[in-house]
Amino acid sequence: MMEWVISFLLLLGGSLVLVGSIGLVKMPDFFMRLHGPTKATTLGMACLLFAAMAYYGFYGEGVSVKEILISMFLLITAPISGYMLIKSAIHHRLDSIEPTSGKDKIEED
Repeated sequence: MMEWVISFLLLLGGSLVLVGSIGLVKMPDFFMRLHGPTKATTLGMACLLFAAMAYYGFYGEGVSVKEILISMFLLITAPISGYMLIKSAIHHRLDSIEPTSGKDKIEED
């Protein structure tokens, strides 16, 4: 049964990372392009790390602190770095296409 859970987490994580990477390449402007790595890829990497924790917890020496620390670091820093990239793009007045939503709500400096 545990093999099924680990396999599911690995497949889900791999597919989310793939979707995030495709979104990074295919989206038309920077603001839309940033959603791939900050949303789908972060969740995909979290699934892969949870699969590693489950594998080593069930078959190895026990739950490893390394996977827990990597997961916490990833889930904390990815949204913050995405936010900082968006703020920098807004500050530099990066162009966007018309369907990008939220550009009208940006306050002027």
